[in-house]
Amino acid sequence: MYFSKSTLEAADTLVHAAWTKGLTLATAESCTGGLIAAAITEVAGASSVFMRGFVTYANEAKVEVLGVPEAVLERVGAVSEEVARAMAEGALARADTDVAVSATGIAGPGGGSDAKPVGLVHLAAARRGGATIHERVVFSGDRQSVRAQAVETALALLLQQVETAPARP
Repeated sequence: MYFSKSTLEAADTLVHAAWTKGLTLATAESCTGGLIAAAITEVAGASSVFMRGFVTYANEAKVEVLGVPEAVLERVGAVSEEVARAMAEGALARADTDVAVSATGIAGPGGGSDAKPVGLVHLAAARRGGATIHERVVFSGDRQSVRAQAVETALALLLQQVETAPARP
């Protein structure tokens, strides 16, 4: 997989920051299909901080693997703040890690609606002992571009959580 220079730099910065603090990472991905984990593991030495990546493309997988409540999926749909938060928090708990990020969205070219347009991605980053943060973004461009932008945003959210987390003793 080819990643842009800025994505690789973001991943490198993230891995170094997590390593410096002794923190571990996990990912929970839907629309990005494992690209966040792939970007992180492009960095030499990522194995010292990256524990696990979950690709939960189907709603059933979000429920079974990450513990996203079925009622939430039925009420608000997979592409929502609530599901992004539940995915990140589920990955944090199931990977027994310090920080986890999630991405769920509509990469296109089809599948969008007025309420949830193509390019809409909800991302969340959960941190052990801290608040889960969320970002809602409508990216422009084709499917590949939407996914690439989601990866960069996810790496930035992870870094934000790593930077605000206390170092492990």
